[in-house]
Amino acid sequence: MTLALIPRPLAVHELPGTFRLTAESAIAAPGLTGDALRVAEYLAASLRVPTGLPLPVGEDGDVLVALDPSVGEAAGGDEAYALTIATETVTLRAATAQGLFRGVQTLRQLLPAAVEDGALVAAADWTVPCVEIADRPRFGYRSAMLDVARHFFPVPDVKRLIDALAAYKFNHLHLHLSDDQGWRIEIPSRPELTAKASGFQVGEGAGGFYTQADYAELVSYAADRFITVVPEVDVPGHTNAALLAYPELGLKDYQPRQYRGTDVGFSTLDPDNEATYTFLADVFGDLAAMTPGPYLHLGGDEVDVLDQEAFGRFLRRAAEIAAATGKTVIGWEEIVASGVPAEVVAQYWGRNHGRQTVEHGVSDDEFRDAVAKGASAIVSPASHSYLDMQYGPDSPFGLDWSGYVPVRQAYEWDPVGYLGEVEAERVLGLEAALWTETVATMTEAEYLIFPRLPGHAEVGWSSVHRDWADYRTRLAAHAERWEAQGRNYFRAPEVWAA
Repeated sequence: MTLALIPRPLAVHELPGTFRLTAESAIAAPGLTGDALRVAEYLAASLRVPTGLPLPVGEDGDVLVALDPSVGEAAGGDEAYALTIATETVTLRAATAQGLFRGVQTLRQLLPAAVEDGALVAAADWTVPCVEIADRPRFGYRSAMLDVARHFFPVPDVKRLIDALAAYKFNHLHLHLSDDQGWRIEIPSRPELTAKASGFQVGEGAGGFYTQADYAELVSYAADRFITVVPEVDVPGHTNAALLAYPELGLKDYQPRQYRGTDVGFSTLDPDNEATYTFLADVFGDLAAMTPGPYLHLGGDEVDVLDQEAFGRFLRRAAEIAAATGKTVIGWEEIVASGVPAEVVAQYWGRNHGRQTVEHGVSDDEFRDAVAKGASAIVSPASHSYLDMQYGPDSPFGLDWSGYVPVRQAYEWDPVGYLGEVEAERVLGLEAALWTETVATMTEAEYLIFPRLPGHAEVGWSSVHRDWADYRTRLAAHAERWEAQGRNYFRAPEVWAA
């Protein structure tokens, strides 16, 4: 049989027989404390509702969750795990709680799809095939991005996305928190940002923002699933909303206004105004204080109204201010032409593949050269990993400036190979990005996210080998899981026969 596991584990050895969860089953977590114990309790809690089984967590049981330092030593990395399912027992071992959590996702995928249901499922057969799995990720940075600026998504929607990311072993969530249309995060030292610049979005709708408590709730919810939140405040461009709150920070003749469109490149902070850099210090400082993760994203893309000298000068100083918060700074690919330090992580998005309307872009050769000279890269080519690209001409949502991105194209690519002749260790990983010009609800967003998101999970986690026929079979089986979760998805003809 084909085990419908996504991402595909490093090593799988199928065994005869099955293991069955029963009313006598229990989760054994001997000696576990802290995060590791929390993973065992998460496993039990996630199974109790659909199965109706008590599944106590204690010292003894037929499902063993155990810390084992040798797993990390043998497989490498904090996310490595080993899962053995025999007819009478399940054993999940990892060197860290994070590794245990990744293994839990594999175990859940081996159970019937009804395990994803939010209600009791009557008369289900809670069996899993016997198997031995040894697994670890290829890349340490596996991310998805949600643009909450063009359309605002409330906390429950973001949590719903976090759950999907956790199920497919992503470990970062990038939130695009500001743009021309709206400012979405409360900044205590700059209250006018949310008071004056959060109440609108693309098209109709009232917009919105995350309070400090909202943001802390999202960061905590993600951390419980071993996902790191990466906040982005995009500067110097994409700042019309910020300028609504602080118009004195714009260029002399710029008139900020409520903006519900989708054009880019027309707004900027003034690089020659010292107040601009005081503003950045306030915003980056507050955002860093609210963010326990190691990263801060400063944007740095799509500015038509600054020349290269001013653009580069701004980004160098902005990167210095952001880095002074103690965070590792990420910026879009344009930063590699701005003379920022190599410690800044460059995020490739491939604007030269279709979008030709903005200044200060870099060629693929320039980006590869920057990586060769020591920069680290996150790879997000729009032609493969932008979830807002349409599947094809009949897609009701999405854009097509980088061409159509069908499911197979989203799967058949490699972050290192895409960049070409670069050292593999300079590539931190990948990101699947969802810009939200055309989607206003999570139901609409999920149409673009599924079924492409699992392919990016596999690109980030599994080996470089791609077998479309095998992957398509595994992916098709996940539709039943999404339906049990009540998720929307595009039933792509290339995956599911008409």
